[in-house]
Amino acid sequence: MHHSAELSTHVVEVADGLRAYLDASPSPFHAVGSAAALLTAEGFVEVAETDPTPTAAGRYVVRRGGSLLAWSTAEAGAARTPATPYRVVGAHTDSPNLRIKPRPDWARAGWQMLGVEVYGGALTNSWLDRDLGLSGRVAVRDAGAAGGVGQRLFRTDDPLLRVSQLAIHLDRGVRTEGLVLNDQQHLAPHWGLGLERRSFREWLAELVEVDPADLLGFDAMTHDLTPARTIGTAGELIASARLDNLATSFAAVRALLAAVQAPSPQPWVPVIVLFDHEEVGSTSERGAQSTFLPSWLERIVLAAGGTREDYWRALAGSVVASGDMAHATHPNYAERHEPEHAILMNGGPVLKVNTNLRYATDALGAAAFALACEQAGVPMQTFVTRSDLPCGSTVGPMTSALTGATTVDFGAPVLSMHSTREICGTLDQAAYAAALAAFLAPA
Repeated sequence: MHHSAELSTHVVEVADGLRAYLDASPSPFHAVGSAAALLTAEGFVEVAETDPTPTAAGRYVVRRGGSLLAWSTAEAGAARTPATPYRVVGAHTDSPNLRIKPRPDWARAGWQMLGVEVYGGALTNSWLDRDLGLSGRVAVRDAGAAGGVGQRLFRTDDPLLRVSQLAIHLDRGVRTEGLVLNDQQHLAPHWGLGLERRSFREWLAELVEVDPADLLGFDAMTHDLTPARTIGTAGELIASARLDNLATSFAAVRALLAAVQAPSPQPWVPVIVLFDHEEVGSTSERGAQSTFLPSWLERIVLAAGGTREDYWRALAGSVVASGDMAHATHPNYAERHEPEHAILMNGGPVLKVNTNLRYATDALGAAAFALACEQAGVPMQTFVTRSDLPCGSTVGPMTSALTGATTVDFGAPVLSMHSTREICGTLDQAAYAAALAAFLAPA
């Protein structure tokens, strides 16, 4: 790894932390585990959703599958009431990939294959000719667990899988007409020649050390084995899988840890929420359209002795910052970008605006984020999609609708979004976390 002498110690420290977080988080389940570990190492206490909500002021974190929520009431002091509003930073933990089907085993032309579904809007050509590992979670028979079912995470970085591209000699048109992939026919990875003749379920049971009959279910997905790297002649870029949106998840965790160290009492309760399933619409028990965020915000109010009225009062004064990566202006496709809203790599955090509410930003939300960037001393950019192109979306509009809170969508610049391997700016990551810390904690 290399770093330019121009990069400060702080910038390098943030970049190194992000790369470590990315490498430790091949699945949403691992991403929330990594985030929880960072928080608990600094005094946050993990609680279970089935336990009573803590009534004592403190720092807490809760998980629901591949989603996480953390908050602190320890810094508010005597000024806090049950109706104290929230400052919330939201992000998501999932990224497009190839996920293993329930009955994945099949064979063709002497190859042992696995059936996969494409999760989210993956750039599927970027999954070709890569060494792939497997990760996720399993549900196993466990007489001592609730309902007789236990959960375990699994991960293997052995280069097990590969989706091989067709040679150009067999498809001469690929250079002139482009690569056309059929998700069913062309993306099934091979993982051997069938010499061992084990099923995927048998292999997975051995990996997690249970009898195949006790393996009751799995959420299994592929991940690229290339580690996160600092690249560029001056170390000014980071290349990795899952930057969308683990870069924001990591920045949110850093921001919360910085906010709880702020010297002044806070006029709001700082919260971060990392949702699963954003890439497929967020409609699940742990996605942004679920009860996960509003139910926990209400539980915090009730645990402080508040009422339902206090809960709605708290929401009325709350502000939510919804973070997802933003499209940097691509030098090879500059015509695809709004000409008056160029987004520069290492140009600072990005306010995201769409009048058709694909992003939730309005004037009040924009003001809150602009003030946070100003307080942090970092520049702010503004992204708008070309009027003749469709605009993506994220968890902001859903969160805004569920809570009624003022909401702003923002991001950090990235290229190759939804590719197996994306790139972002090294300087941007420190600025990103600093802006979110300022959003969560007053000056």
